[in-house]
Amino acid sequence: QAQLVESGGGTAQAGGSLRLSCAATGGTYNGYAMGWLRQAPGMEREFVGAISWGGGRTRYGDAVKGRFTVSRDNAKYAAYLQMDSLKPEDTAVYYCAASPSLGELPQGTAKYWGKGTLVTVSS
Repeated sequence: QAQLVESGGGTAQAGGSLRLSCAATGGTYNGYAMGWLRQAPGMEREFVGAISWGGGRTRYGDAVKGRFTVSRDNAKYAAYLQMDSLKPEDTAVYYCAASPSLGELPQGTAKYWGKGTLVTVSS
C-alpha cells in the first residue's frame, strides 16, 4: 500500500530554518512528481512547491518563492523541503504529495498524500 510519511516538523523562530522530509513506501513511484502543500488553521490548502521525477523542473507558490527549496533523492524514494527565512505566516500543517504529473500538485489533485507534519513559527 502506497504511503507517504512526513518528518522534520516542529517549532522555529522567525528568520530561522527547518527541513522537512518525505519518505515514500509501499508503492511504485517511478516517474512521479513529488511536492508539498500546507494548510493553516481556518485556511484553504495552499501549494508550496513541487519537483519533477528527474529534478529538472520545479514549481513554487508565490508565498514561498526565494525562501523554500524542494529537492528529492530517487534512490531513497524521498523528497525534502528546505525552509529558510521562516515567517509566522508559514505556520501550518505541511503535507507531502506525489502524483504522475507535476501539474497536479499545484492543483491539489495529487494521487498520494501524507498525513502531514506541523510547523510552527514564532515571532
